[in-house]
Amino acid sequence: MVKVIIHRGTKEIGGSCVELKTDKTRILIDFGMPLVDVNQEPFDSKSILGKTIEELKKLKILPDIKGLYKDEEKNIDAVLISHAHLDHYGLLKYVNPNIPIYMSEGAKQMIEASDVFIPNKVGKINSRVIAKYQKTAIGDLEVTPYLVDHSAFDALAFLIEAEEKKLFYSGDFRAHGRKSVLFEKIISDPPRNIDVLLMEGSMLGRGEQIYKDETAVEEVIEGILRQKKNIAFLFASSQNIDRLVSAYRACLRTDSIFVIDIYTAFVLNEIGNISTRIPQFSWKNIRVKYFKSHADSLAETDHKELLYIFNKKKIELEEISEKRRKILMLMRHNSLFPVVIKKIDNIKEAVIIYSMWQGYLTHEFEEYCRKKEIEIKQVHTSGHATIEALKAFSDAINPKTLIPIHTFNKNEYLSLFKNVTVLNDGESFVLRDN
Repeated sequence: MVKVIIHRGTKEIGGSCVELKTDKTRILIDFGMPLVDVNQEPFDSKSILGKTIEELKKLKILPDIKGLYKDEEKNIDAVLISHAHLDHYGLLKYVNPNIPIYMSEGAKQMIEASDVFIPNKVGKINSRVIAKYQKTAIGDLEVTPYLVDHSAFDALAFLIEAEEKKLFYSGDFRAHGRKSVLFEKIISDPPRNIDVLLMEGSMLGRGEQIYKDETAVEEVIEGILRQKKNIAFLFASSQNIDRLVSAYRACLRTDSIFVIDIYTAFVLNEIGNISTRIPQFSWKNIRVKYFKSHADSLAETDHKELLYIFNKKKIELEEISEKRRKILMLMRHNSLFPVVIKKIDNIKEAVIIYSMWQGYLTHEFEEYCRKKEIEIKQVHTSGHATIEALKAFSDAINPKTLIPIHTFNKNEYLSLFKNVTVLNDGESFVLRDN
């Protein structure tokens, strides 16, 4: 008997956690930090700091899964991580260290790089790199990872086979990024005879995208850089490698200077051995701004020598101000931004290219920018599949049962896709013989 339990993910985006078990083997797929709390308000990741496993269970932040945690005897055979976004891996620090955690090489590098700088560190885990498109045996399960197009680097979907049953876990994916060929590859040659498809639906309920793909985003960034009268700031995640590539290409074509921080330089350096197409701090038109908090974090690691290496391309705020009409500076909405703009002579008519989900953009920040006469231009394309892509994906795989996950709108699946079974968190689904 093969059983699926979605511990979290049937009614929300983020915090994904799926259990798959047979009579002999138990595994989890993803173990993420929630994006919303029990009241559907944005989850404060700092709220878990200092709390015990039992306290987090009572708060429903950690699912009550026997044999998973550090303070108990191991009864989970493995954890699979689809990609390096906190809502898919952010609770791994609580996992029993004897449990192997499988992920792609890129995800491993991204998690380790982020751990240097973020407060909620995963710490030392029993991570193992899983080979893409090759079967890996875990107990009586066979796991085959598929590379997918997503805003997270080196993201995976998983085909899991056991007792002549097949389950496909989509992970987070899209069809309009720089790796859209991966989507086409799955559509043209899908896994066959799938009994259950667990498919994400993040874009359900969000409406149409303004920019259809990453190419469109790159073109708009280039246009803004050509027309701007002052410094431009790019608000984007340092882990959104596709977006960093788009920004860098736009800078090359406009002879602009792309200013990144130490965190971003470190992330790019760590994954540079996986793909030679990823921009590096040493490349033409890239400079590195040192912020003390980032430098202090890196200095406490085994990579502190990189501070001396990155220093070759260091840029100070005085030079940024002097060359502001040629600058595209990567920033985020945090305490560093006001510090930067105070050092820029005449910030009026500066522009923010807001290249993140618009839900992160607060009214308070918009008002702050209005008073400073800084224009905000929203230029973003989602890391998740559109409804059209979801339909193409489900039609190609043609599962006997499709189960919604990673969505706030699970009941919409019933009218959009075939063979849908809607589950609740904690509910079991058994893959039975026909």
